[in-house]
Parts: sequence; structure tokens; C-alpha cells
Amino acid sequence: MESVRTLGNPTPPKTRPRLVGDPDLDFFREIAIRIFSPLPLSEVLSGVVEFVCAVVECDSCFVYVLDDDVLHLRASKNPHTVAVNRLKLKLGQGITGWVASHRQPVSINQNAYGDPRFKLFNQLPEDRFESFLSVPVISRGRVVGVINLQNRTIHNYHESDIQIVSTIGVLVGGAVEIALLETRTSQLADQLETRKLVDRAKGILQRDLGITEEGAYAALQRESCRRRKPMRDLAEAIIFNEDFKRDLKT
Repeated sequence: MESVRTLGNPTPPKTRPRLVGDPDLDFFREIAIRIFSPLPLSEVLSGVVEFVCAVVECDSCFVYVLDDDVLHLRASKNPHTVAVNRLKLKLGQGITGWVASHRQPVSINQNAYGDPRFKLFNQLPEDRFESFLSVPVISRGRVVGVINLQNRTIHNYHESDIQIVSTIGVLVGGAVEIALLETRTSQLADQLETRKLVDRAKGILQRDLGITEEGAYAALQRESCRRRKPMRDLAEAIIFNEDFKRDLKT
């Protein structure tokens, strides 16, 4: 087990609180079945939050995904429409960034916002919570994300809590990496399709308006800005109009 830095430890109680009881093999099997189903990344991460909150007492749970050396907040137990998919952290930035760069969990039982590594985000009221547990999500020896738990009051995260969340992090690490790769592949395919549509639309404009390829592209850009529509939408409209005229003639 990797080292864990713990600040402000109260005397550990003899028993630790649980929401639904200690997880067993069936619990972890259910994680594996649900997480490794062919689901979008957002649903995979929602499942992570659900499982973590089911076994460890917490008032808040965040899941960050590491993409191009930047940690992106992708899932939250509490609704954060402003922050989820927008909040970003660099490696080493804040406690979360420290966990990702050092690949070690951090457990702080009180005054978490007083930790020298702490970073405040105005859109996250949880930043004023007392206790904080942050655990890396690992896939094939690489960090692919971070799971954060927070509590409003002083809370002692037991060693077993850290082990459970770390185990979940290892279990879902591969699924997170696969889902992220699939997302990238889908984005690349979408970009390629957009390029094909724009190229075809440019050809139609060149022929109909007697302009150069550069002029056709500039015209699409201007109309995209003026109409506040994506260039792909304009390209599809031009192609539809071309196909419609052709069908009328046949």
C-alpha cells in the first residue's frame, strides 16, 4: 500500500461508519460487470461515483479524468453544471493534481482547505468542507484520473476506506482509459466527416460562383460567423440544396 499523508487525525474510533455495509466479492463483481459494459465515459464515471458513495461515507464525490496531462472534472455526486466538464487542473496543481503526479492517495481529516497544496475554486462550495480523501485511478501502471471524497465535518478516513476506494480506482482505471480512447476515436471520426462535407461544399461554391478554393473556404467561414452556425451545418445545407436540384432534374 502506498504511503498516505494524514493531517489532523482524531483518535480512530473502534468501528468505522458504513452506508450499506462492507463490500464483498459480489459488490466488486457488480462493479466489474457495470463498469466494463459498453457505456459512454459519462455513464462509466457516474457508476464510479455511485459505487464509491455506496461504501464510503461522504458528502461529496468528484471524479477527474486525465487527458493530455490535464485533469478534467467529469463527474460529481452533487449537481455542478457550471464546473463539470469545465473545471481543469494541471498535474501538480492542488491536492488533486498532487495525487495524480505522485500516484499516492492523500487523506486529510480536518481543515483540508488549510493544506498548503489546496487550491480554491469559487464554483465548488465543497472547497470549504473539513475532510478530504483523494485517490488516483490507475490503468496499466499509469494514472488516468483521480477520485475525491469530501465531508462537511471532521471525518476520519480509515485505512480500509482508502483501500476500498483505491481498489475501485484500479478496477475502473481500464474502463476509463478505454472509454476515453473511444471518445477520442469518435471525435476524430466526426472531424474527418466534417472535413469531407466542407471539401464537397467548397467544390460546389467554386463551380457555382467561379471562385478559388481559398475563396470558397473564406465564404463558408464568413457565413458561419454571420449566421452563428457551425461550418458543418452550412456545408450540409449547401450539399442538400445541390442534391435536391439534381433530384428535381432526374
